[in-house]
Amino acid sequence: MHTTGLKPHFREAGAGPGVVCIHSNASNSGQWRGLMDVLSTSHHVLAPDSYGSGKSPDWHSDRRIALTDEVDFIDPVLDMAGTPFSLVGHSYGAAVALMAALSRPGRVRAMALFEPTLFALVDAVAPPPNGADGIRHAVAAAEAALDAGDRDAAAGHFIDFWMGAGSWAATSAPRKPAIADATVNVRRWAHALVTEPTPARAFAALDMPILYMLGGASPESAHAVARVLVPVLPRVRVVEFPGLGHMAPVTHPDAINAEIARFLAES
Repeated sequence: MHTTGLKPHFREAGAGPGVVCIHSNASNSGQWRGLMDVLSTSHHVLAPDSYGSGKSPDWHSDRRIALTDEVDFIDPVLDMAGTPFSLVGHSYGAAVALMAALSRPGRVRAMALFEPTLFALVDAVAPPPNGADGIRHAVAAAEAALDAGDRDAAAGHFIDFWMGAGSWAATSAPRKPAIADATVNVRRWAHALVTEPTPARAFAALDMPILYMLGGASPESAHAVARVLVPVLPRVRVVEFPGLGHMAPVTHPDAINAEIARFLAES
């Protein structure tokens, strides 16, 4: 539970059953503004900034961060959501959401996840080379660029992997500095995701409605996680969005937000 004394910055809207929305890496709680507008007519929606994102403080330790540290950090926000509450997560944030649900049995009503990036699950089934090689290579290239002092190139490797070749070059100049600054943490994120020790079978305990969303055009690394994780989730509904990629909650929020809102209304 929350022991560091550091507090996450968060956005908050609406009243009703609690929903906590956890953003992807190289992003912040602002990615959920549209969803908050949709849900706040019927829900109490909270969206924290994770360590080193948005207006939250950075990770404070020389120790490599773990996903459980990310959960502990947002614990005050999870408490504000009441019991039971629902979780929404994207990418790294969806991996954090899964760990939060495991550590709070009975408190989570439902989860809507877009491509959780728990790459350790892929490696546990078969060591590399495997479906997680794409992200491994992208992270290695980003790390090399960071070691050379080139944040712009590091962000390019990371963004182009998830969004397609040329995506970083096409990103508007005003948006680039914040993303490039966030990408300095790519080594930290990757370490948390590839070293998470929780086995796939542990997620069978998540006996709640789960919406598992996939982009039809997402990289193999995201789909490889789904092939391991989806079969163990007892009450999962998979929705794939043809033609959309891993960053669909940001690039095509209306389609994703409508699916999440429908799911939470049913749950």
